[in-house]
Amino acid sequence: MKEIMVAYWSGTGNTAAMATILGKGIQDGGAAAKVVSVEDIKADDLKDYPVFALGCPSMGNETLEETVMEDFVTEVESFASGKKIGLFGSYGWGDGEWMRNWVSRMEDAGAQVFGGEDAICMNEPDAEAEEKLEALGKELAAL
Repeated sequence: MKEIMVAYWSGTGNTAAMATILGKGIQDGGAAAKVVSVEDIKADDLKDYPVFALGCPSMGNETLEETVMEDFVTEVESFASGKKIGLFGSYGWGDGEWMRNWVSRMEDAGAQVFGGEDAICMNEPDAEAEEKLEALGKELAAL
């Protein structure tokens, strides 16, 4: 069975909850999901995965978390070309600019981003966010 890594950073638990929902969607789609905090792995651990997901909430002025996730994503950019990636995260303010920027950044690095900017939610995941995360998980599992 194909395994898909779901690596995330979460400050309040909202993005961690999203990672769990995404993992369920991956499993429902017929693949194994390995859901882990980026604090427990290295970016290099993703190199052998052709398909994976990354999650991070919006921080500050609609940016990725800067002390852990920013460096992790910078490392992923170095080997993202040809990878199929799903992105997700929560926010408490703004309009999702951080996700639009993140999608563009991964595409500029040569990755194919699935789900686009859809897998975001304000604060904790609601029914709509759960639906989008499960759909993204199934989509990633089918790749």
